[in-house]
Amino acid sequence: MSSQLNRREFVKTSAAIGAGLFVSGNVLGAGENKDVLNIAFLGAGAQGQALLDAAMKLGSEAGIRILAVCDIWEQVNLRRVSRRVQAYKRAYGHEGRPYVDYREMLDKETDLDAVIIATPDFCHAEHTIACLDKGLHVYCEKEMSNTLEGARKMVEAANKSGKLLQIGHQRRSNPRYRYCYDKYIQEAGLLGQITTINGQWNRSKAACEDLDWPEGTEIDEATLNRYGYKNMHQFRNWRWFRGMGGGPIVDLGSHQIDIYNWYLNAVPKTVMASGGIDYWKNHEWYDSVMAVYEYETKAGPVRAFYQTLTTNSANGYYESFMGLEGTLVISESANRGSVYRESWVPEEKWDPWVARGYLKKVEGRPVVDNEQKNEAVLDVREGTFSPAEYTIPITMNVPYHQPHIQNFFNAIRGKEKLTCPAEIGYETAVTVLKVNEAVAAAKRLDFGKDEFAV
Repeated sequence: MSSQLNRREFVKTSAAIGAGLFVSGNVLGAGENKDVLNIAFLGAGAQGQALLDAAMKLGSEAGIRILAVCDIWEQVNLRRVSRRVQAYKRAYGHEGRPYVDYREMLDKETDLDAVIIATPDFCHAEHTIACLDKGLHVYCEKEMSNTLEGARKMVEAANKSGKLLQIGHQRRSNPRYRYCYDKYIQEAGLLGQITTINGQWNRSKAACEDLDWPEGTEIDEATLNRYGYKNMHQFRNWRWFRGMGGGPIVDLGSHQIDIYNWYLNAVPKTVMASGGIDYWKNHEWYDSVMAVYEYETKAGPVRAFYQTLTTNSANGYYESFMGLEGTLVISESANRGSVYRESWVPEEKWDPWVARGYLKKVEGRPVVDNEQKNEAVLDVREGTFSPAEYTIPITMNVPYHQPHIQNFFNAIRGKEKLTCPAEIGYETAVTVLKVNEAVAAAKRLDFGKDEFAV
């Protein structure tokens, strides 16, 4: 069985996908069953444009109207995005009115229901709190904030306002990730006791070069300074600067480390890490980081390794959850992923789940055991190897962020629960930001008992 999820099918089935999602504190929408939700985009750079694309590809079925877009880079980001939105005015009623100052947008756009924020991390707390204080629901990109103080204030503001705050860890809404968690880990227990996790996000040197800007499009120095930037280089490459972003471990690793917590239903006890400014000498954050977390779960201890590189793209990005009886390898990229049964586990144990269509065995792949009699010369240290491979029967053929944004819209209407509410985003921020601390300390750090509590 193979299930493909296109845009139309996703819109129709999103309520079903959302069933049984995490509930904590302020996660339920107010049941605003409006025919159309009026939204604005705050931040129209690369990530803002990705979110805009995902939202607009939902079409008229989503019942949304984009009234405004805001970005301080008027000559490039703002102009490009506002024109794109206005091009859909006749079909969907979008306006796309452009603003440079978000405060002006919030003052003038009195009909807004929600704002989607994709500004730099150091702006998230200020922008999110301002929108919540205006009585608006907020979708805020990850990392929730570049500081725990900022993230904590965001949670408090959401609770005070009674409005929804979705954090942009979009794998939480990805139907493939949800399927693997629900079916393989929770229901079938195919992996057995999970003991080890590995994950990585490797990027090539070419993909990590500093961003430039077209000649003649510079933002004037006074405007840059007003919004917290020293110059255009810092504006374009804020992720690498302290006080603005957190480097690749936060920018990239946050997505995947969030899945560690989710799939284990736990937060880590300790972390140790190694990293440095090894290649990109004009940066302030570590360009390569390797981290090891220790978890204590109900089933037993788990050690979780994660690395992010900026000089080599080998094997891209993925997460691997290794249990006594099987392994799940999954990636957001191109529906990549498989499930592997350890060769000592009888095939009959997994057959009922194959019969139910939960997974499909890859035929023709040899399974070799060193206890089997064969002509191969094996070293006794090899143990069993070449586990049987099974495919995941769910594919997703919509933009990566689309399910998460749809979940946000459905939650506003009271049809679903948020998949990544503020409390969960805060836990992930605690987990990830600690890595940079561990690199600086050059030793294992403990997470305090109350560190994950808001």
